Amino acid sequence: MNYFELFGLEPAPVVDKSKLSVKYFELQKQNHPDFFLQDSEAEKEEALEVSANINKAFNIFRNEIKTLEYFLEYKGFIKDGEKFELPQDFLMEMMELNESFDEKDNESITAELSEINQQLSAEVKPILANTALYNDVPSLEKLKEWYYKQKYLQRILDRLSD
Repeated sequence: MNYFELFGLEPAPVVDKSKLSVKYFELQKQNHPDFFLQDSEAEKEEALEVSANINKAFNIFRNEIKTLEYFLEYKGFIKDGEKFELPQDFLMEMMELNESFDEKDNESITAELSEINQQLSAEVKPILANTALYNDVPSLEKLKEWYYKQKYLQRILDRLSD
């Protein structure tokens, strides 16, 4: 199931969230299993499956990182369980940050991570803003690297909240 098609969206690493809820409710009104109670078992099963896919797609598109991941999977740039090697300079920066954890409070670390995230996002902003680059291999590779850096930063934030 192609979730972009399901929601009537052009494949993109970001989606317009203002239209997302409206489309979700529209799709659920058309496909929710409760509207198929008088139909055959096969039609009920299909409605249940479509409704589940609508829910899954909606949850993906509401989350920026999951949307990016889904887009990169759609484009064939990442695969489930893939091991991606982050650049050494990024890893060194993260190592230094990790070593400073004992000297800083969680708020300071979170602020520092937020600043790093803003810098990383600024690097890919031109790609995200230009739909012509959604098929450009170097741009997709840059988005892929950004995705894995985002995941790395999120793991650090998750560790802080433990």
